[in-house]
Amino acid sequence: MSNYPERGAPTVYLIDASIYIFRAWFSVPDSMRGEDGSPVNAAYGFCRFLTEFVERSQAHYVAVAFDESLTQSFRNDLYPQYKMNRELPPKELSEQFKLCRRIAEAAGLHCLAHNRYEADDLIATAAKSMRNDGYRVGIVSGDKDLAQVLRGHDFWWDFARDRQLGAVQVVEKFGVPPETIQDYLGLCGDAVDNIPGVPGVGPKTATALLQEFGDVETLYERLSDVQHLKVRGAKSLAPKLREHKDQAFLSKELATVAYDAPIEISPQALRRSAAEVQLLRQLGHIMGGRGDGLFERLINSARRSLAQ
Repeated sequence: MSNYPERGAPTVYLIDASIYIFRAWFSVPDSMRGEDGSPVNAAYGFCRFLTEFVERSQAHYVAVAFDESLTQSFRNDLYPQYKMNRELPPKELSEQFKLCRRIAEAAGLHCLAHNRYEADDLIATAAKSMRNDGYRVGIVSGDKDLAQVLRGHDFWWDFARDRQLGAVQVVEKFGVPPETIQDYLGLCGDAVDNIPGVPGVGPKTATALLQEFGDVETLYERLSDVQHLKVRGAKSLAPKLREHKDQAFLSKELATVAYDAPIEISPQALRRSAAEVQLLRQLGHIMGGRGDGLFERLINSARRSLAQ
């Protein structure tokens, strides 16, 4: 813990935008339309989240990560079926993603996107860079996969449910520390991202294996010891693991976030800047007047942040 920034160090907040845009798309009525008659429900919901976030956090350093890789992620080269169980966003939502990014940028927040790296990778890369510069990291997301990025006094913040987890709470929730979340997913898989894992290995078994062996590599080095574990079906577990060894390692690779995405990160770049008042008001007009009050709150929040 002592090798990482202390709890009182300045905090950088890294936002997983897609989580909150999709949540708004499904929860805000699509009868909400902009000046041209197109839906603006996801953009309105995202703007509401963004406004509440900046007011509650009073954040000085923020990056908002957007997913643009879709089916072009480098992980699709490793495993073509990766995330192929998901439908691509409809055109009405894709256009709102663009609008959400314009809103975030106009609000003075730095945005991250890449056509080959997912938002998780951009967040992990930014977290590593900012941590090296002495910043404590707050990851704003509802995605458990990002818990693997936490180190030291970092925290994961599910903003919608107002729930925060530090490294200790991650162990309490998943039974493994943040740095082995990818091993956990490598063994039990992840249906959301279409990561196969090892057939017959569920969350409880994966946790028991990692508590004993630490990581997937050590597990396979000591596979003969698996039969002696006090877990259900221990004797039949080793043959399953042996048969699906390649799949286990592939699944771990798919679940592991990249810390080397080709993006430029610096405290200066992630420092909140002044809101572009006229642009925000223009975006409010495009949205048919929806969110005008939210935009004014974003403007005022940026002014207060810069004054501190």
